[in-house]
Amino acid sequence: MKVNIELLKEFEKTLDTIHPEKGKIPIKILGFGEISLVFEILDDPERLAYKRIPIFDNEKQVKRHLWAYNEYCKILNEDIGLNLPEHKALWFKDHKGQIQFYCVQQKINPKAVGNKVIHNISDDEIENLIILTMRELKKVWTFNRENKIYDVGLDGQISNFVVIDYDHNNPRINESSKLLYLDTSTPLFRKNNIEAMEAELFLKSAPSFLRFLLKALFVQEVVDRYYDWRLVTIDLIANFFKEQKPEIIPRVIRRINRFFKEEADTFKIEPITFEEVYKYYKNDKMIWVIFQNARRFDRYMKTKLLKKTYDFYLPEKIKR
Repeated sequence: MKVNIELLKEFEKTLDTIHPEKGKIPIKILGFGEISLVFEILDDPERLAYKRIPIFDNEKQVKRHLWAYNEYCKILNEDIGLNLPEHKALWFKDHKGQIQFYCVQQKINPKAVGNKVIHNISDDEIENLIILTMRELKKVWTFNRENKIYDVGLDGQISNFVVIDYDHNNPRINESSKLLYLDTSTPLFRKNNIEAMEAELFLKSAPSFLRFLLKALFVQEVVDRYYDWRLVTIDLIANFFKEQKPEIIPRVIRRINRFFKEEADTFKIEPITFEEVYKYYKNDKMIWVIFQNARRFDRYMKTKLLKKTYDFYLPEKIKR
């Protein structure tokens, strides 16, 4: 994988996070997270997807995160057996001397990403996709149970999985379909009970007036969630509300509970109920709306009143 760092440096010179597609380097936005912007550079023969994560203040922070990223990818792929796209991470100092960190992956077929696939297949095939996903998750928690050094977390939302060799014109998901896992930029693992990443850095996108409160009330709780297979699964199911497919949720819950009983019975996971999934979704939606509104206010204060730059991309209103 060839990454042109000089091109990324040039991209940073004219980047406007409010209108990132209007800079000197032409890009297409592929997606976004709470702190990141995912894009491709148009006419790039390498066909790469870039994830920009502007949260680091010094070299010690970014070097730790780079180590954690590389270690996480190695554990997921070589030790656990998840399929990952070709990938790498890099960092540099931009023209202002600020650290810019990028995770780079070989671009995949956007129509093959799980949250796109579910809108083009039957309910039976959605059930197949969910079970394939649960089997990937089982690999992670089997590894956690069998080793004494690492504890690995994962974000199991369907949008983090890609169907390999998916044909959009003839969409089929069966028991032999294979998945890629995408979301490696947040290295969720603990080594000898010590968190690999510096979780507080992910509060950088929060308004300064909220960071202390978020740190005190939410950071550890949110991070811990990804180490609990049952909570990761509830999050996976709840995401079908956001994807505007609530009618499939009762069926998904029944199939997952059967999976826990038949294929993961040694984990002794309590059955999941619709009521707790719905409660989780409503709470998560409320937090997201409050957080995004606070970030928009913070961006207005910095860019309009203080005439400063705002480092993070904020999406338009999302239907949830």
